Parts: sequence; structure tokens; C-alpha cells
Amino acid sequence: MGCCCDEDDGDIFRQLINSNFSSSSSSTATTTATTVISPMNSHFSALSSTDILLLIFQNLPIPDLARASCVCRLWNSVASQREMLTRAFVAPWKLNCVIGDPLSGSFWRDNSLAKFAISHRISHGDTVASLAVKYAVQVMDIKRLNNMISDHGIYSRERLLIPISNPDILINRTCFIELDVYAKREVAVLYPNDVPDTRTAYVSNRISSEESNKKVVDFLKRSMHVDNETAQYYWSVSNGDPRAAFAEFSADLNWVNVFMNYCLF
Repeated sequence: MGCCCDEDDGDIFRQLINSNFSSSSSSTATTTATTVISPMNSHFSALSSTDILLLIFQNLPIPDLARASCVCRLWNSVASQREMLTRAFVAPWKLNCVIGDPLSGSFWRDNSLAKFAISHRISHGDTVASLAVKYAVQVMDIKRLNNMISDHGIYSRERLLIPISNPDILINRTCFIELDVYAKREVAVLYPNDVPDTRTAYVSNRISSEESNKKVVDFLKRSMHVDNETAQYYWSVSNGDPRAAFAEFSADLNWVNVFMNYCLF
């Protein structure tokens, strides 16, 4: 299925304007009690101006920005600008800035509180329970975020990612986009004093983003028994989470099986 942005922008504008003219002529034949204002009014040509689109899009939240990027190539090029994405990503939480480039473009589609985490460097005596009390979060939330099965997993790690329970923590802070090798997901990480710990080895994209991305795709390809393009697709829609990629793949596979069974009977 082709992307909606594949259609020529000029064709879209001409169709919309023509439909406006046809609707205007037909409206003169009958008079109704309710006045309908067509979105394709005399100012529609302004929406093909990059400068005007920049002014409009900079006020859109993440979901609306994603929708705007699907209208046409011009809108997509404006809505996909890094500065535009960053502004929409940080605005709800009043962040100072976000540093780093995500491996997956879908990272920007979600800026919920679950996208952020605090980096806690593990010290002697730390337990999952004690950290849950310290940061006022649930033990299960810590384990789920860090891809931990048991509490003993803490002893093989240098740090834990702590879910954020109070959004006020994000105000005027700097986040770092990282792919945590243990959590196996991309998160916007907060560090003490907004300074990342360079001594650690749990952030794979500090070594090589492309190399890390290739390794994950190869792993998905072998595990799913699919070609490279298919593995790349499920990785791109998983928001940096291999488990989400597998879940999406399984859901699609189940749908195909149900459809085939339906066709057979």
C-alpha cells in the first residue's frame, strides 16, 4: 500500500480547489438553514507555503503533527523537520532540550510520560524494592521498564532505568535519547545534573548507532524467519523495542492465519 504522501502535491491542491468550486456552484441552487464553511476556501493556497506551514505546525502536538505529515509531500517535509519534532516532543513537559538521534523514526510518535526515565547508577546495597520506595514508583514498573524477570537481575547491571511518576521532574531538564542494551528500548533519559555518565557501557548507541541497528535487525530476521526488509519494517514500527516488534509480527501472522482459514471454509 502506497503512502498518502506519494500523490503529487499539485494534483491534491487542484482536486481540492476544484471540489470547492463545484460545491460552491451547487450551493447556489438551494438554500439551507445551516451554513457549511468549506475548508477549501479562498485562502487554501496559503497552505502550500512552507513559511505558513511552519508557523502552523509549530503549535501542533505530536499526534496532530503525525497526521499532518500524511497529507502530502510538502506537509511531510515540514512536519518531519528535526526542529519541529523536537519542539512538539518537549513542549508538554516544558523540557529544556532533547539530545541525541533515535535509531527509529517512530520514536517521535509518542511523547507520553512512559517515554522518559531516570538513570540510576547502582551502588552497594541497592535493591529494586528500595529504589521503588526512593523514587515513589512500583516495583513491577521498574522491572518491566528494565526487562527484568527477577529482582536478582539488578546485580548484573551498572544502572537501572527508573520510571517517572511526577512530570514536574522534567521541567527545564535535558534528556538524552538512548537505546539501553538491557531494557532493549529507546528512552529519553534524565541524568543527575543533566550530565550523562560516560563511564558506563549500557548505552549501545554511543558506540555505533548503525551497527547496533543492523545487529537488532539481523536478530529479528533470524528469529522471525523473514527477509531483511520485513525485519527492518517491524523494527521501524516497534519504537526501538524488539519485544514490540515480535508482538506486531505475531499479530499480523495470526491475522493471516485467520484469513486463510476463513477462505478455506
